[in-house]
Amino acid sequence: MSSTARHTLPEEDQLFRLLRQLDRAPEASQRATAQALGVSLGSLNAQLRAATEAGLIHVTDRDTATDRRQRFAYALTPKGGAMKARLVDRFLAGKLAEYHALHAELTGEDASLIPTKHRTDVMQNNLAPIPELYVSYESAQKLKVEAGNLPSWDLTARQVCDLELLMNGGFYPLKGFMTEADYDGVVENMRTADGTLFPIPVTLDVNEKFAEGIEPGQDIALRDAEGVILAILSVTDKWVPNKSNEAAKVFGADDLAHPAVNYLHNTAGGVYLGGPVTGIQQPVHYDFKGRRDTPNELRAFFRKMGWRKVVAFQTRNPLHRAHQELTFRAAKEAQANLLIHPVVGMTKPGDVDHFTRVRCYEAVLDKYPAQTTQLSLLNLAMRMAGPREAVWHGIIRKNHGCSHMIVGRDHAGPGKNSAGQDFYDPYAAQELFAKHAEEIGIEMVDFKHMVYVQEKAQYFPANEVPEGDTVLDISGTELRRRLREGLDIPEWFSFPEVVTELRRTSPPRSKQGFTVFFTGLSGSGKSTIANALMVKLMEMGGRPVTLLDGDVVRKHLSSELGFSKEHRDINIKRIGYVASEITKNGGIAICAPIAPYTATRRAVREMIEAYGAFVEVHVATSIEECERRDRKGLYKLAREGKIKEFTGISDPYEAPTAAELVVDTQDVDVDHCAHQVILKLESMGLIRA
Repeated sequence: MSSTARHTLPEEDQLFRLLRQLDRAPEASQRATAQALGVSLGSLNAQLRAATEAGLIHVTDRDTATDRRQRFAYALTPKGGAMKARLVDRFLAGKLAEYHALHAELTGEDASLIPTKHRTDVMQNNLAPIPELYVSYESAQKLKVEAGNLPSWDLTARQVCDLELLMNGGFYPLKGFMTEADYDGVVENMRTADGTLFPIPVTLDVNEKFAEGIEPGQDIALRDAEGVILAILSVTDKWVPNKSNEAAKVFGADDLAHPAVNYLHNTAGGVYLGGPVTGIQQPVHYDFKGRRDTPNELRAFFRKMGWRKVVAFQTRNPLHRAHQELTFRAAKEAQANLLIHPVVGMTKPGDVDHFTRVRCYEAVLDKYPAQTTQLSLLNLAMRMAGPREAVWHGIIRKNHGCSHMIVGRDHAGPGKNSAGQDFYDPYAAQELFAKHAEEIGIEMVDFKHMVYVQEKAQYFPANEVPEGDTVLDISGTELRRRLREGLDIPEWFSFPEVVTELRRTSPPRSKQGFTVFFTGLSGSGKSTIANALMVKLMEMGGRPVTLLDGDVVRKHLSSELGFSKEHRDINIKRIGYVASEITKNGGIAICAPIAPYTATRRAVREMIEAYGAFVEVHVATSIEECERRDRKGLYKLAREGKIKEFTGISDPYEAPTAAELVVDTQDVDVDHCAHQVILKLESMGLIRA
């Protein structure tokens, strides 16, 4: 007879009470635990043995204990923590059912509450606490020790954002990273396997090498980039997703112009893991600590202030006067208090960094009524998924205690697709949100694009502009141009305090660092032009110039790497990282690798454009001319099969389609090519004419 046959787990209600008590007081004596549960010591021992055999609790021996009833300490395992979380939901559902029955008996009317899986009013109003996935401090300390024997996965920046919102309840009702069944349902129809509305997949993507050693039933430690353990994932599912289908269904198109689709195909791991998460500690943030609030911290603040109605303003941009007018109107229309809730996790590549944005928010916070406005930061990794993302933002803001949310024009839109058209209809997000607003449990405050009317000297929604009046507007592109060129930004558009902060981060281009990135076949003339350009820029002076030539980098940065696709990507990304540091610190980086792959060049561009300009120069010399110049005989050896994976022969060269400059060195001298680059840099405002 097996041990599980000898000791049967108690009924769900009693098991819930047992796990909750052990989590609260893991080192209490058996006598104290039995008294708290209202059971005999014999019954408690039977329950403890059954829970231990089921893998729900872990027993440790306390050698220092004098009372034999205190000899053992009990802590929840990750499986036990996940079981406790599930039982909490069932316990609450039972209590709500009792409330419904009592309400009907006393009043003769149904309580008309939404079912539990559709986010009950009792648990989800902005006054009550929301469930979190963290275990107690004592259990967390024990799990940290046990995690030393578990396989570890170092989380990416996006995964850290996702994990934080899973653990603190921001992604409620999710209890962990989605299972395959939940993922399939969310991708296909925005619902998890049990029918709960959730529009964005939240999965743990890992590489194939790590996945080979993981099977369902295992626990893995989830760590940040510094190796600090944050949580334990009890793996229940492992699968290889259809990423093209995910891109088409979630983002509307399998188009690499979409930043999340590009991330999906070129950054995310090829295998997904799913299962419940046991939270040990939240990620550490050293910046703006006083502005970072968990859902329960915001709910507590709203309770303290007596705010029953709260309208959330989602933003990933600095606040300008149009935003202020929009938020004022929204709060007035909803008769609600205002939560300015900007995203400070991952946004769209090229966005203003969150440090600058938060300084901008704080600079204009006194423009809002202090007693009716709160600023709090949201560590969310945006997907830029337009309509689906709007619904996702609504669920997240509901979890943070909000009753209303502003959904504007082209909410969470990523810009243009590969055909130069908007990915989403400007008001598709409002339409999808309105369709699901009741189920989300939050009201939408929809607004059109806000524009400044010169004759009225105030802002109006674009559809309310008086006929014949003059509309003034500055687009994001125009704002960046004015900052880049040091031009005036009128006060009707933004606040002087905001402009000051933006100018600190974005000085005129002629004072910024930048990178010139040459790409082309071996023998195309990249290195020669790069050397000539370096000399010309050093002759002009003003900024330090560094040449990162392919051969030199191979010698000093990447000597251990081979020439496989994986190693070539690593080499190019190392070049990109060094160039981004040079650019960030106001210098000029000139790079001249082959860089044959489009996705890798795009990753380097995004890395560098966070700090300055990226100027891609395609040296488009034909392969025939490159072979004719080949003094080392490399092309000949490649054609004979003696050199494997040689770009242009046995390995592809993916030519750029949107390089800032294209040059061909055939029958053209080097000085002319270098001068063409200088002219391009002048036209972009990077150097003075």
